[in-house]
Amino acid sequence: ADYDLSHQEPSQRSSTATKANPKATSQTSTMAATDVIDWDEAMEQCGEDEEFLRELLADLRSEVDQQVEKMKQILTTPTPPPDRLHRIMRASHVIKGAASNLMCQQLRHTAAQLEQEANKVNVTSGDAAAPPDQIAIIHSRYQDLQLAVQNYHAFLQSVGI
Repeated sequence: ADYDLSHQEPSQRSSTATKANPKATSQTSTMAATDVIDWDEAMEQCGEDEEFLRELLADLRSEVDQQVEKMKQILTTPTPPPDRLHRIMRASHVIKGAASNLMCQQLRHTAAQLEQEANKVNVTSGDAAAPPDQIAIIHSRYQDLQLAVQNYHAFLQSVGI
């Protein structure tokens, strides 16, 4: 079934697409495969070349993992760098752009939310003066992104990438 459940929280989502039919979902799935990737649109972006799309999706996995690891180090260090919000904005922007190019909607959406929240705090309070409650929101958006990354990994595994 092709339907959009983007209004659901990321914690309510999981992917069950198969290699034979990347858009297929089981009856127990609460997330359409199109929440992870709009396969038809991604194929169109790649000139209907599935091998090329699969290669790009694998490359995206590597890039996303690198950016998420950068953010994890920034968010878990006892003494955060003075430009931590800018670094988080940059890393989430990279994920947002790459995911958008490959029609990976959940990654794009959660990365955009994290980028926007980090930017909002940076503009309104500045990095050094960011209130703990606003930093907690950034941590929450980061956790949403981590879940989207887990869903992306599960999708790739389910389609043999």
